[in-house]
Amino acid sequence: MSRVIMLVLGALLALFVLFNFILPMVLGLLKIALIIGVVGLLVFIAVTMVGKSSSSR
Repeated sequence: MSRVIMLVLGALLALFVLFNFILPMVLGLLKIALIIGVVGLLVFIAVTMVGKSSSSR
């Protein structure tokens, strides 16, 4: 019986750790990656526009 109780408590603790620590950290990393990607895309577009405008002269 105590083995079942410990299994249930362990599962609840694992879910607590997952939802309170792991998922917010992963979502924060994804948010940072998205911001870096958008900045990189903007830089790429700006460099492409400047390159096309200077080569057409």
